[in-house]
Amino acid sequence: MSHSQPDLRKNEQMPADSMSKQPDIRVDPILGTTVHVVGHRQSRPNLPTNNAPGECPFCVGGQEAPEPYEVRSFVNRWPAMADERCEVVLYSSDHHASFSTLSVDAAAKVIDLWAQRTSALSSRPDVHYVLIFENRGAEVGATISHPHGQIYAYDHVPDRPQRLFDASWKPDITQSRNVNTTPLWSCVVPYASPYPTAVTIAPVQRTSDLASLSSEQRRGLAEILIDTLSRLDRLFDTPLPYMMWINQRPSQATHDDAWMNIEIVSPWRQSGLARFIAAAEVGAGEYFNPVVPEELAEKLRRLSR
Repeated sequence: MSHSQPDLRKNEQMPADSMSKQPDIRVDPILGTTVHVVGHRQSRPNLPTNNAPGECPFCVGGQEAPEPYEVRSFVNRWPAMADERCEVVLYSSDHHASFSTLSVDAAAKVIDLWAQRTSALSSRPDVHYVLIFENRGAEVGATISHPHGQIYAYDHVPDRPQRLFDASWKPDITQSRNVNTTPLWSCVVPYASPYPTAVTIAPVQRTSDLASLSSEQRRGLAEILIDTLSRLDRLFDTPLPYMMWINQRPSQATHDDAWMNIEIVSPWRQSGLARFIAAAEVGAGEYFNPVVPEELAEKLRRLSR
């Protein structure tokens, strides 16, 4: 049986200069996979990951930070989506810092900025989902070593968070996979992650998004994020390359039972040794993880500060 495959490019007839500024979103007609074609990002600058402060656009006096700052956000010059939907968040003016080395007060300021930008972007009628994320380390694609994250504001709810909230996700604080639980927050190793190193942080009491967190919850989140990322850096006695993202309630949907959470994952299964997702896994959509979640949780528990 043959399947018709319609051309789903939205901007087929637009000139190249307009194509670079307009969304070109394609959906696989069989699998339903959404792909954003962003050819203009091929020409974005790629700095060496060990770039010095004097070469860094995020250091004070650099292109993106002309004035002194503690935390800062701005529109990305090389956006993956049009209409100022992509932003960069600077965690600190210290080029050599990381989230795990911030003080609790400094980390709380980052979280406050995340919440502010979530509220501001969610108020736009054309924004349905705000994703806050960080790629740390060249191994996961970071091209600037200055501590920073990003924000994408989607005009739809992407499939993965949609499925999480449709399923009424809530934290699974199983003792054998528990890393650290405080009165306000929990950190656990997920039951079945495709990544060898993975943890999930969630509020103990259901809270839907960053903007809904109380000041006490925000400070508690700063504490457990610093604690968790510090444990992960000590896991292999070297800074861990990781991806972090925040799942929070869609801005244009009800989802009254939404439970926000933060996922942190790394491809490393040993120090400097990545577990690459292989052809059988990509082809089948099923994954083989050599790291036992309960054993990872036990190691992380032992690494308390």
